[in-house]
Amino acid sequence: MKLSHLDENGSAIIVDVTDKKETDREARAAGRILLTPEIIDLIIAGDNPKGDVLAAARIAGIMAVKKTSDLIPLCHPLLIGKVSVDFEIDEDGSSVSAVCTVRIHGQTGVEMEALTGVSVALLTIYDMTKAVTKSSVITDIRLLAKSGGKSGDYVREPKPTV
Repeated sequence: MKLSHLDENGSAIIVDVTDKKETDREARAAGRILLTPEIIDLIIAGDNPKGDVLAAARIAGIMAVKKTSDLIPLCHPLLIGKVSVDFEIDEDGSSVSAVCTVRIHGQTGVEMEALTGVSVALLTIYDMTKAVTKSSVITDIRLLAKSGGKSGDYVREPKPTV
């Protein structure tokens, strides 16, 4: 399989999308941060010393989506149509899951934008809570689904349960 970001000489290139058809494209990525019960309680109560953890993380995730081409080499700058960053608190598992969804009408996909958005949202949760503990763990960052474009749709298969 030929990698799209390398030319025939093996040099790095940005993919030429000028002849690609504009289509509606969407990508959804997810991840999770493992926290302590104390941090979960602070987030739920809104008592974190640095402020509203999930509000800050949501804004950071949205901003990261818009800056993906500045962070990831060879990504195209995109006119983002829609971004959402949503969280689910698991009190029993002392974790917060995040999902970032990105949509555009354009010539290239938004998988990297969704992955960047969810990553920065989780990093922000870490930053907002590190005064309480530095033992939090960011995990399970992955693409859940993408649609649009020449390569078609992709949906991650769920892990088989034992």
